[in-house]
Amino acid sequence: MRRGCPRSMSSCSGGAAACPVGAGDSNGMTKMDATAKPPTPPQPRMPAFTTRRYLALWFVYLPCERALPALPPPAAPPETPFALVVRAGNALRLSAVGAAAARAGLGVGMTLADARARRPDLLTLPHDAAADAVLLERLAAHMQRFTPMVATDPPDGLILDITGCAHLFGSEAVLAAQAVADAGLTTRHAFAAHAAAARALARYGRAGGDVRDLPVTALELSADALSGLRRAGLATLGDLARRPMAGLAARFGADAVQRLRAIMGEVSNPIAARQATAAIGARARFAEPLAHTEAVLDVLEDLLVQTARQMEPRQIGGRRFVVTLERSDGARRRLVVETGLPVRDAAVVMRLLRERIDSLSDPLDPGFGFDSLTLAVPRTQPLAARQIALDSGDGASVGDDSVAALIDRLATRLGPDNICQLRPRDTHIPESAQQLVPATGAAAPWPTTAGRPLRPLLLLDPPAAVTTITSFPDGPPQRFRWRGQVHVVCHAEGPERIAPEWWRRRDGHIPGQHGLTRDYYRVEDAEGRRFWLFRHGLYEERSDPLWYIHGLFA
Repeated sequence: MRRGCPRSMSSCSGGAAACPVGAGDSNGMTKMDATAKPPTPPQPRMPAFTTRRYLALWFVYLPCERALPALPPPAAPPETPFALVVRAGNALRLSAVGAAAARAGLGVGMTLADARARRPDLLTLPHDAAADAVLLERLAAHMQRFTPMVATDPPDGLILDITGCAHLFGSEAVLAAQAVADAGLTTRHAFAAHAAAARALARYGRAGGDVRDLPVTALELSADALSGLRRAGLATLGDLARRPMAGLAARFGADAVQRLRAIMGEVSNPIAARQATAAIGARARFAEPLAHTEAVLDVLEDLLVQTARQMEPRQIGGRRFVVTLERSDGARRRLVVETGLPVRDAAVVMRLLRERIDSLSDPLDPGFGFDSLTLAVPRTQPLAARQIALDSGDGASVGDDSVAALIDRLATRLGPDNICQLRPRDTHIPESAQQLVPATGAAAPWPTTAGRPLRPLLLLDPPAAVTTITSFPDGPPQRFRWRGQVHVVCHAEGPERIAPEWWRRRDGHIPGQHGLTRDYYRVEDAEGRRFWLFRHGLYEERSDPLWYIHGLFA
């Protein structure tokens, strides 16, 4: 008790206002101590998160909803069953089903023949599991806007650690609603204090449910183990939790007990969060603005060396390089160069940038100088180390493609859309088997031609109509007239029969309603000239099929 306080601390009930802290005089008056600090006002406290919170997202029909836009027109009505198939042994089986197919009683593992017996209008496509994995990775990357801790749950789920994140969006319900809306897929979700519990509730229960009420299928054990649990009268996880763990492990295996304890939250099961890959780029700021283009290019070359050092440990190379120059007056200039092959050689990119600057209609005006320079590499591809040629004095790499370098320079100078290359397409129709794309785009490998009939390099667009004389209806022509000249056929090979793409039609193969069949022949006339002719239509398809020249052999 301080000296001079008329009342003891235990009897003082007026608080600091009634009995100020200070030294009292002989008259009982008090005065403030010069060394005493005023009381600190209470600070707002952040909420303490004693338990973790997880959000599990299950994209119920992810494979089918991803592949559904790939169906050829006309698009399928919403209630038309759709499924993906894979070959298992000698049979095609359903590997994924859509919502309409599930409502129709079709399930994963059913043979395609049985499924079509139930629903003849079933639409199918081959299952591309790699495309599903790519989509799941994109969804995981997008979900990092809600939390940095996102883990993929292949093949069709995500688990988010939202501890300390829900209040940023208002509540857990608002966060989940935004996540489901951003995914754009049929989604079921659930919250729990443990990742395994949230996953089990999303897939086998409901949001806000009790894990003890989940069926034993939530353990995802083998069919024999699940059958044994049901025969033992154990239908829910709560039934299992009331049994001795040692007996369950002895009868159904330690894996069943481990999964049960993980869902019940008795053991830790942290998620392996997806690590965001750092972007490739570099930036330079200048104390004094750079007023000369050559000085800017020197700094840019240093930044390219820095980005090459970032890409080398990852064994990747850049396909697109973006340079942003900021002037002191606030103006920005942007330069973009693209390459046909991944590169991380600063000299190669600098040569392309100089070509790009020389081709600008508006010169690169420094004005009052550039304050900063930013280099980004938004598009990359794998690029492994290459063997140095032993007989090369300049250190050139083995397999260095000078044609690719020429294409990059021309595309940079003339524009990427003005330099094109042919890319194969997945079709057997000759005139549609390839297409023109920008040369700096990703090159697709050409399919092998081993065992395939010989095709001409030059095709006529459109095919030229000819009049022919044949010895028998389904045989090759004996002679034909083209451009007013008669050609006598000495040798003929064929036919190579090409049917229209009936499988791209919704109703499949319908005789007489899916186009005409082509019979191609390779013929040689008396003067040694070789042609590629085809008869458009069989005699059972039309009574007077026409003949065309589609290509010329060299």
